[in-house]
Amino acid sequence: MPSATQSPEVTMLLARARAGDDAALGAAYSALYDELKRAARQQLRRMQDAFQTTALVHEAYMKLAGGAQLAAVDRNHLLALSARAMRQVLVDDARARKAEKRGGGQEALTLGAALGNGETAAVEVLALDELLSSLHRLDERAAQIVELRYFGGYSETEIADMLGISDRTLRRDWRKARAFLLAEMQA
Repeated sequence: MPSATQSPEVTMLLARARAGDDAALGAAYSALYDELKRAARQQLRRMQDAFQTTALVHEAYMKLAGGAQLAAVDRNHLLALSARAMRQVLVDDARARKAEKRGGGQEALTLGAALGNGETAAVEVLALDELLSSLHRLDERAAQIVELRYFGGYSETEIADMLGISDRTLRRDWRKARAFLLAEMQA
């Protein structure tokens, strides 16, 4: 598994992208491409979605490249923004499928693997997005941990490194986020 340590090359490319070099973002994204594909593959495997791994990574890139001025300052920040972009792509796709006249029913995804300890809870992608938005209002870091873990597919150690927090703090925030999500899903 790739290390979540900083990459000076990616940081330099992101600085060039923020300065207006259009090709630099693509180069930074390319440098992280294999890691992004791994994250997308894990996410799609959990969802059992027909969305293709490469398509999800490319759509996330298009969201990042086509959006407002890129604010990523380093490798970890770009990975976090990419996880958020993947979430947005999947939510947009779920909304589009739900809006179809025929076959617009939403398949549930299981959070059992992400929630751990044998808990299983089925929730629609759109419902998960709403829950994460609610959690974000209450505890931004806890919501970011869920997003990185579930949509990014990163391990606890990788997330702790990315967020610059201890493993213990991460586990505490993860337990709090998981409890919130389970309580809201059962309400």
